[in-house]
Amino acid sequence: MAAPLLKSLAESLGSPEPAVRLILSLVIGYPFALVYRWFLFYQSPTVLHLFHTLSGLALAVFNFGSQVYHSAVCILVQFLMLRLMGRTVTSVLSSFVFQMVYLLAGYYYTATEEYDIKWTMPHCVLTLKLIESAAEGCSPDVGALPAGGSWLLLLTTGASCVLPAMKRFAVGFLFLVIYAIFSPYYPDSYFLTDEFEAQPFWYRCVFMLLWAKFNLYKYVTCWLIAEGVCILSGLGYNGVAEGKHQWDACANMKVWLFETTPRFQGTIDSFNINTNEWAGRNVFKRCRFLGNKALSHILTLLFLTVWHGLHSGYLICFSMEFLIITVEKRFASLVNDSPTLTRLANSSLYPLIYVVQQFLHWFFMAYSLVPFCLLTYDKWLKVEMFIFPVFQVQMSVYFLGHVFFIVAFLSVPYLRKMFVPKKER
Repeated sequence: MAAPLLKSLAESLGSPEPAVRLILSLVIGYPFALVYRWFLFYQSPTVLHLFHTLSGLALAVFNFGSQVYHSAVCILVQFLMLRLMGRTVTSVLSSFVFQMVYLLAGYYYTATEEYDIKWTMPHCVLTLKLIESAAEGCSPDVGALPAGGSWLLLLTTGASCVLPAMKRFAVGFLFLVIYAIFSPYYPDSYFLTDEFEAQPFWYRCVFMLLWAKFNLYKYVTCWLIAEGVCILSGLGYNGVAEGKHQWDACANMKVWLFETTPRFQGTIDSFNINTNEWAGRNVFKRCRFLGNKALSHILTLLFLTVWHGLHSGYLICFSMEFLIITVEKRFASLVNDSPTLTRLANSSLYPLIYVVQQFLHWFFMAYSLVPFCLLTYDKWLKVEMFIFPVFQVQMSVYFLGHVFFIVAFLSVPYLRKMFVPKKER
């Protein structure tokens, strides 16, 4: 009965049925959270575990049907490994290998040339959680302890979570409306048309920039609405700071920073926060024995590349991230060390500088996202060649984003000689 209704709803909205199911699941989380708070908050742990297990399974089956058995298998295997091997290095390595191989096998057998909402989407997050469940036993994270204390503090203070939850829902719904209105005008498929190829250079650049901006809003929408559910259930409570209750324990977005930062690092710090923090804790910090931050950074991004999937576009996207962040840090250091550039950055010209920074920031963000979203090399390669036609030179010359940042990287030593006094070098 529900399937035909959902199919009709999806057709009327012009959206794929799996996407409609996903959004409905996020919204259904709010009444589930209210039932939990109003009727079950002070019940026994057994009752709470049953409620969360059954409601979670219901939502999973609603979205992915019988495919939820993949998650059940991985959870069971993880449980057995921890029980039989204990909190040992062997269990950590075994957990990492099994969970990643299972995830990659899922990617391999379900992959298409398009983005699909299938069981591998939530399973990739579950994979991180299961790997960390073994890793934390060998390297306990004392930083996680305050989270438990903050949740208990919520019980004793009676802090109201309804208003903060509704605020996140409202902001998420606003982004959903913006995405629904504008995304049809900026489809991924347009990049591959002859019409796009025939457009002037400036049009292709502006189209790419706006496409990236609106395309990211689908992620922002899901994370904000889900965060509201976490707040309403109490999971989002993060203690008191400066006399105010904090509800950002489960935050995956810093909306204001995301919308206003002119720097690439600012976007990374404000977008998909939880995954970035997981990678920092479990990959970057565990590579400290290498004694090289750049190498640790590369290995972290390489892990994230594989974790996202097997398409070549992910590798290109994350390699661009490393290049861009490296160049940005070097230029930030250059500006800080140069009195002339510091005065210029703090002068009345800053509003103009900010606008230029924002344009370059979002344009090259878009340049990096093209491979990420088009996935396969035969698509993103064509787009980036059309965006940057430089006569009939070698193919690599067409990649203006790569050329721009490589040239910028190589120019930093010469710019330091020009703008930084000798005593500051």
